Amino acid sequence: MTNIRNIEAIIPPPPYHMVGDGFKVHNFFPSSRIIGDTGMSPFFLMDYNAKWEITPSERPRGVGVHPHRGIETITIAYHGRIAHHDSAGNSGVIGEGDVQWMTAGGGVLHKEYHEKEFSRKGGLFQMVQLWISLPKRFKMTPPKYQTIESKDMTRVMLKDGVSHVDLIAGSYMEKKGPASTFTPTNLFNASLKKGIRADFSFPLEYNTGLLVIEGEININGSRNATADNFVYFSHDGEKFTVEAVTDSIVLLLSGEPVNEEIYPYGPFVMNTRDEIKQAYEDFYNGKFGHLED
Repeated sequence: MTNIRNIEAIIPPPPYHMVGDGFKVHNFFPSSRIIGDTGMSPFFLMDYNAKWEITPSERPRGVGVHPHRGIETITIAYHGRIAHHDSAGNSGVIGEGDVQWMTAGGGVLHKEYHEKEFSRKGGLFQMVQLWISLPKRFKMTPPKYQTIESKDMTRVMLKDGVSHVDLIAGSYMEKKGPASTFTPTNLFNASLKKGIRADFSFPLEYNTGLLVIEGEININGSRNATADNFVYFSHDGEKFTVEAVTDSIVLLLSGEPVNEEIYPYGPFVMNTRDEIKQAYEDFYNGKFGHLED
């Protein structure tokens, strides 16, 4: 293979922390020294809730009402069911393979928690949440919400007729995913049977990584990565291969970096300190709307 994109690092899951009482997450970035807060731009944050057995509860666990500005939040469910409400009047429930894509833009309140019936029964839970930092010209765009169910994703079948790549956003093999984005963004779930290889290519300047959700994979015929590890790629080429050592599920993300100074603080990702101060002032003055906890 020519023009190979090599691996910069394979990062094991950092120690977990709780987000509210419903999400037990490993933060791969921006806390990683290797990746930082711009190394995966436009993706600013990745929180990964590895497989976790939820005990039954009449009170759904989760994270209560909180604000966002300047970002989009993307929640991908692998096991369990997640409910969402926001102050723009949007709500939804996602289950295995589904995605909720919330554009906070100029400001929104939202809450996420285990869906009521899933909470009552308990069960296996696994999910990923990503934050995308909006470019300066879109920081104050009106809030919006996209529910992208698994059945609505664009599916690209691979040569064995079973393995496939589900496109959430961006394009692969001349097909496009359903999500609308503000900058060029690729977000795929690849489900690969043992021994099946998938080839990928993204522009050299795009920040690119993958998270092994399930199984074990080999990359470029040289290095293996196992479940719950994040693979961060160098900017030395465009093409790479992923081959399943065992039946595997892989989340791939690649996007055009937003080459702007950012100033993140708490639930806001803006471009300057003054904009952060304004975000907090607007939040405390009720300009993000109202949402019951």
